[in-house]
Amino acid sequence: MDAATPGPLAPDVLDRDDLRRALEEHDFAAAFSLIKKWGGLSQNRMAAACQLTPGKVSTIMNGSSRVTSIEVIRRIADGLRIPGHLVGLAPRPWESMTSAPQEPQTSGHHTEHADIDAVPWRPDATAGMAADLTRSDLMDRRAAARALAGIVTGAPLLDALDGWRTPPAANDRPRRPGRLGAHEVDELETTARAFRQWGRAGGGGLYRKAVVGQLAEVAAALDEHQAPAIERRLYSVMAELAGTAASMSWDIGQQRRAQDYYRLALRAAHAGGDALFGANVLAGMARQMLYQDRPHDALELVRLAQDGARRTAGPRLRAMLHTREAWALASMDRRSGFRRATAQAADALNSVDRRETEPYWIGYFNEAELAGVTGGRLLEMARSQPRTYADQAADHIRTALGQRGPEAGRSHALDWIGLAECAFLLGDMQSGADHSQHAVNVASGLRSGRVRAQLSQLYPYTVGDGVPRAVADVRGSIRDLLTA
Repeated sequence: MDAATPGPLAPDVLDRDDLRRALEEHDFAAAFSLIKKWGGLSQNRMAAACQLTPGKVSTIMNGSSRVTSIEVIRRIADGLRIPGHLVGLAPRPWESMTSAPQEPQTSGHHTEHADIDAVPWRPDATAGMAADLTRSDLMDRRAAARALAGIVTGAPLLDALDGWRTPPAANDRPRRPGRLGAHEVDELETTARAFRQWGRAGGGGLYRKAVVGQLAEVAAALDEHQAPAIERRLYSVMAELAGTAASMSWDIGQQRRAQDYYRLALRAAHAGGDALFGANVLAGMARQMLYQDRPHDALELVRLAQDGARRTAGPRLRAMLHTREAWALASMDRRSGFRRATAQAADALNSVDRRETEPYWIGYFNEAELAGVTGGRLLEMARSQPRTYADQAADHIRTALGQRGPEAGRSHALDWIGLAECAFLLGDMQSGADHSQHAVNVASGLRSGRVRAQLSQLYPYTVGDGVPRAVADVRGSIRDLLTA
C-alpha cells in the first residue's frame, strides 16, 4: 500500500475496546481473531497485508507462536494501518501523510527536494534556498507529507555534493542595503548556540519552529547587502541553525526534511568559508545514512569530510570523523578496519592540547563520547556474537556513563538503553530490567524520536513466558512511554 491508501480495517473496528486491549497487550492471537471476525479479513489477506506467510499468521492465531519482534509488529501496524500508539510504537510515517499531491512545490527562487541539487553553489543561491525551505516548512501544510518521502542516496546524493570541493563564487548581485553590525551578529551566534543545545534533547513542536523561524530571519538578512565580514558570519550562523533544524527534523521522523536541512547547512558553511563546520555537517549526513543502513554512502561522506578539513581540523574533529568511519566499517563487517579507525580516534583525542582552541560545537567530543560510540558499535556486533562482544560493549558504555550524565541528553538515554541490551544479551535479566528503567526515566524527559526508536528495539527482550516480575514491570513502562 502507498501512504495515501486507506487501511483494510474500518474505523469502527479499530475503535472496539476488545481489539484495542489485545493490541496494547501485544496479544496478536486475540487481535487477529477479532480482526478476522469483525474486519472481515481472511488469514491469507492479513498475511499479504502484513508481509507474513499464511502459515505464520495461522501459528500466531492458534497461540503456538508469539510476536516479539519489533519488525514484525511494524509490519502488522503498517499493513493493517493500525496507529503506532496502539501497539507500542512511535507514530508511523503514514499517520501524518495525506493524499495531497506529492509534486515539489515552487516558491520564490527555487523548488523543493528534487531541485535542491540544481541550486548553484553560490552564496546568493544558498540564501534563496534557505528562504524557500523555511517558508515551505512553516507555512505549507502539504510539506509535512513531502518531508516523509525517501531520502536521496547513492550517486545522486554524492554527485550533488561535489560543489563542496570548489571555492564559493563571488556574490555580486544587487541587494537592498543592510544595517546589521557585529553586535547583532554576536546575538545571533549566541542564539544559535542555545538552539543547538535544545537539539541535544530532541526535536518537534515549538522548539523546531523557533529554529526554523530564526533561520528564515537570517536568510532575510542575507538578502540585503552586508559588509563582507558580517556576511561570512551570517552564513556560519545559517549553517549552525540549519544543522540544528536537520537534527530536530530527524528526531520527529522527517528524514527527507532533515536531509534537506543538512544539505542547506553544507552550502551555508561553504558560502561562509567554514570548512570545519562543513565537515561536521557531512559527518551528520553520514550518521543519518548509517541509521538508514547505507554504510557505503556513509563512508563516502566521511571521506569527503576528511578530505575537505584535512589541513585545518583539530584533534577533536579528526577523532569524531574517525569514529564515523569506524561506525561505517563496522556496519560493513570490516572489523579490522573498525579497530584501526577507533584506535586513530583515540590517538587523536590523546593529542588534544588544552592551550589550543577548537570550535565550541566539537567540544562535546571527548573520551566519554568515544567510549559511548565505540560501545554502541560493539553492541551491534554482540547481537550476532554476544559472548565475544557483549562484555566489551558494556565496559565501554559504563565508561561513558561514568563520565557524562543527564546533561548529555539524548546520548545519556542511549547509553542506558545500550547497557540494558548488553545485560539482556548476557542473560542478566535483573540488570537488564534495572538499566531499562533508568533508560525510561531519562527518555521520559526528552523529545527524541531516536531514543524512542532504540527503546522499541529493546522491548522484545522484555517479552516472553516466565520472565521475572521486574522485566514484566519494565515492559509496561516502555510500552507506556512509546504510546504516550
